[in-house]
Amino acid sequence: MKMGQIAPATCGDCPTFMPAAKLDARWSEAALFTVGLWLFMLMIFLPAIFARHANDGWSSIALDCATIVISIGFGLGLFALFRATLLWPNMSRLVIMAIAVLVASALQITSDLIYTAWVAENLRASWRSVPIDLARAAGSMLNYVCVFTVNVAIFQMTFSRRRSLTRERALAAAESAAQRAQLEALRLQLNPHFLFNTLNAISSLILTKRNEQAEQMTDKLSSFLRASLACDPSELVPIEEELELTAEYLEIETIRFGDRLRVDISCAPAARDLLVPGMLIQPLVENAVKYGVARSAEPVAIRIAADLDGDVLCLSVADDGTGSDSSAKAVSTGVGLNNVRRRLASLYGNDASLSVEQLDPGFLARICIPVSHVAFGR
Repeated sequence: MKMGQIAPATCGDCPTFMPAAKLDARWSEAALFTVGLWLFMLMIFLPAIFARHANDGWSSIALDCATIVISIGFGLGLFALFRATLLWPNMSRLVIMAIAVLVASALQITSDLIYTAWVAENLRASWRSVPIDLARAAGSMLNYVCVFTVNVAIFQMTFSRRRSLTRERALAAAESAAQRAQLEALRLQLNPHFLFNTLNAISSLILTKRNEQAEQMTDKLSSFLRASLACDPSELVPIEEELELTAEYLEIETIRFGDRLRVDISCAPAARDLLVPGMLIQPLVENAVKYGVARSAEPVAIRIAADLDGDVLCLSVADDGTGSDSSAKAVSTGVGLNNVRRRLASLYGNDASLSVEQLDPGFLARICIPVSHVAFGR
């Protein structure tokens, strides 16, 4: 079964599904809607009750209205059965609830007749004129069947609505967990990729007897890894912090390349507090170092910029190294940049993009994210 799909309920699933289903069939809602329905029906029949007891005063009207308590009780009894049969097949539930409505209507009529006879015998002699024959029972039966049917329909509608909301929330939580797991997996790919490159550089420094620089790079690496590993890949960070972390990385590479690496980092004031995924720019900078600086005998400048182009946030990394066509292909299809594309797609869908273009000389990588999709920090 694919992630995101909801397995159909089977007998093996019943123990786990039933509690969740019962939580969505709530007694509080059932009681509220049942009381409201029968109070509404009482208001409709109130003129007829007034006419029936026009000469008896308010006490007889109150006694007649009191039967609504019995109706509410039968309505809640129907809900108890509705709740107990949630996992039954639909046709079986339909049959059992239809029978239950008929039974509840018959019991309601029976209780009405018994109640009328008791009041007439013990409390109000005037009630002896109220019919308690089969004709009254037949006339009331249809009314009660209709009202109890509406009562059950309300139970079903409220349950279906709440069940739908519960499933939507569960699906959203599952999608969020899946996205978080995906970002974490991408991050786990990213850190070893960077670590491999840096450890190679340290090894080269040691082999060439540049021990002091190797020690400096090791210290910088330790500081950078502490900062990067503490970053949650699912969290967003202000662009200013992202650029500061990138600057720490470039300090490590500056030790390795010396004067061959020049760095220029700029950030538009309006973009500083915009939030972006942590470690988003690093793979772009890594590629600029790997293909622009490492393969050039001349000094290479890496320019990193965060600007606003209208309503679009642009993060760019450019270098003026002398690369080849094969380098361009490597830059556009490498693991690091593929990870960036997948992270952007996971967070922003098709609204964000990463483009890579060959310059003369050098390369330019640019991330574009609509400002409407970017939150503000601080």
